[in-house]
Amino acid sequence: MTMLKRLGAEFIGTFWLVLGGCGSAVLAAKFGGDGNPLGIGLLGVALAFGLTVLTGAYAFGHISGGHFNPAVSFGLWAGGRFPAKDLLPYIVVQVLGAIFAGWILYRIASGAAGFALDPNSAGVFATNGFGDHSPGGYDIAAAFLCEVVMTAMFLVIIMGATHSKAPVGFAPIAIGLGLTLIHLISIPVTNTSVNPARSTGVALIVGGTPLPQLWMFWLAPILGGLLGGVVYKWLGPERPDITGNG
Repeated sequence: MTMLKRLGAEFIGTFWLVLGGCGSAVLAAKFGGDGNPLGIGLLGVALAFGLTVLTGAYAFGHISGGHFNPAVSFGLWAGGRFPAKDLLPYIVVQVLGAIFAGWILYRIASGAAGFALDPNSAGVFATNGFGDHSPGGYDIAAAFLCEVVMTAMFLVIIMGATHSKAPVGFAPIAIGLGLTLIHLISIPVTNTSVNPARSTGVALIVGGTPLPQLWMFWLAPILGGLLGGVVYKWLGPERPDITGNG
């Protein structure tokens, strides 16, 4: 598979993840107001993020490896599954895909009467945050630890599900359900990042406070990704191929 096609798949896959996951939070989580039975709530948002990865992995995994996340790319590199030379181009298109999704989502959301973005509101436009900008008011230490651990476990799930000895054809299901579980745990803490591109795509739209806190949602997920990749590489024998070569 050519690099151009692999990068195109990563762009579209990351676009779909941010549009589907963040879109569910912005447009559908509280549809009709608090308590409205049509709103999907925390459970629905968590499931939406899982479904974007599940469907994206089935659609694009055989083209690019289906990373859609700089922390995943770093983790797969640390685990011996991805070449270092491809890290920068993958990360660039992932971030661009996320930004494009954030812009599309803004254009859709702003079509509703009374729509407004308050950058001082926790979780506004599906942004991530800590302290006063954490949905549950969690401090920086708790938020950092949560993002590191959740991303590390996400990499363990990804590497285990895509191992040559794992059941064939079920990896996207395990990965999607894993991301759903991660969101069920950590939405109250940080609004769940585990993906620097996802955090960047919506933070740039909102501006204000989400931008000064964005460093956390690059550093912690990448650190967690590296940790998860190294741990799984240590746990068992690795398959000889490199994920993402098509």
